[in-house]
Amino acid sequence: MSNIERNARKTEVVIVGGGLAGSTAAAMLGRAGIDTVLIDPHTIYPPDFRCEKLEEAQVAVLRKTGLADAVLGSATPDGDSWIARFGRLIDKRPGDQYGILYDSLVNTIRAEIPPSVAFIQGKVADISTNAEQQTVTLSNGDEWSAHLVVLANGLNSGLRDKLGMTREDLSKCHSIMLGFDLKPANRPAFDFPALTYYSERATAQTAFLTLFPVGSTMRANLCIYRQMDDPWLRKFREAPEATLFAIMPGLKRITGDFKVPGTIKIRPADLYVTKGHIQAGVVLVGDAFATSCPAAGTGTGKVFTDVERLCNVHIPRWLTTVGMDRDKIASFYDDPIKRSCDTHSFAKAYSLRALSIEPGLLWSARRWARFIARLGLFALRRLRVPLSIQPSHRGTGIEETRADFRKAA
Repeated sequence: MSNIERNARKTEVVIVGGGLAGSTAAAMLGRAGIDTVLIDPHTIYPPDFRCEKLEEAQVAVLRKTGLADAVLGSATPDGDSWIARFGRLIDKRPGDQYGILYDSLVNTIRAEIPPSVAFIQGKVADISTNAEQQTVTLSNGDEWSAHLVVLANGLNSGLRDKLGMTREDLSKCHSIMLGFDLKPANRPAFDFPALTYYSERATAQTAFLTLFPVGSTMRANLCIYRQMDDPWLRKFREAPEATLFAIMPGLKRITGDFKVPGTIKIRPADLYVTKGHIQAGVVLVGDAFATSCPAAGTGTGKVFTDVERLCNVHIPRWLTTVGMDRDKIASFYDDPIKRSCDTHSFAKAYSLRALSIEPGLLWSARRWARFIARLGLFALRRLRVPLSIQPSHRGTGIEETRADFRKAA
């Protein structure tokens, strides 16, 4: 990317926000030969607790952007992924995830933006739009004229407010994700390459703990369903190891003792959707349009889907004719692949929360049905292909769940 002189004011597309959505869009449009300007306050994207791994479905969409090779080359594959609950290994599946911290992900994608894309370090103060031409005004007074403005500025609602768009909250503090490093105590490494450990009881208000490598570090993401003023969060900060074992008593059988060095990052997630968004000349992608629950693991895939459809399909089509009216913009939001992705993202957010914390026999039965089904499939695979399992994890038969069922039911 190159900085552009102040006296060059016209372009085809202005992208506001250089996070994951904005940087991916800039790379794709630049590679397609579309005159593009990317505006963001940070020349190098700073550390930010958001996406920390990519799953198989997200990588599949990433490949459609043309950026997968660069991203996966900077990420850490997880190897075999262990699945456990009640202190028992219930599945081993081939690794299909890649660990990469959000700032590394964004900066890796930014490095793929061609020099033809102008990068402007600054903040956008105002936007005026119509069906013909858009004007973007920076905080220093500079103005840019474009056929289209792509708002990719995430949770920052100031510009959307100026355009008369409104936020509809669907679920405030729907979930909270905690991120931290984990080190095994008194031994060089954990027994597993990666691990997802599911909550043992609904009263723990927890969905899962997932451990995965990022470089030489074992990274942990813990999803809980609480409020930000819950004293439990302070307790976790003060004594993370003991607090984690308290809500997942069987975890130590899989992980052994461990330490939590460094900072614990906490990120609450509100579910919302933007209304009044179909306007001439401006289109919203990623969290600027609608958020997702990080626990559901759909957020990055939703961003990539938004940007892939917008940059591979809609923008090239829009620029073949004059103007940027509401009908053009509406075609993006009506895109069946985007709509399906958005619907799936919201549905998974609600279903995971309910399955994790809803009380009652029905939900308890559903949790146990999933547990026993996965345990049975794992047992069948072990009969076909012997797997290397630590002795402490060999007791994984269905008959061993009876005592756990009596405690949890």
